[in-house]
Amino acid sequence: MQPSLPTKRAAEPALSFHIAAVCAWRQFAHDDGLVAYFGTEVDIYRRTAVFVDKILRGAKPAELPVEQPTRFELVLNLKTAKAIGLTIPPTLLARADEVIE
Repeated sequence: MQPSLPTKRAAEPALSFHIAAVCAWRQFAHDDGLVAYFGTEVDIYRRTAVFVDKILRGAKPAELPVEQPTRFELVLNLKTAKAIGLTIPPTLLARADEVIE
């Protein structure tokens, strides 16, 4: 999904066309999208603060290393799964950080 697209605007057509859609924003699953899978927001914000601190202390942004999240969260929307006729395996439900019923 396009990151700048409002999550509700992306979730609605996916639901109406019975598409199993996944997004990297937590709000997507809360807006009736099927799955949200994303880097843990708290960790991302903490790392962002570290980068801002380094830049404000004089580090050149181009010389800072690129980082990727190391911890991820999974949010599943069972209401949406049912609406599109999809059964979520119990093993996936058990691994989810949040399940919306």
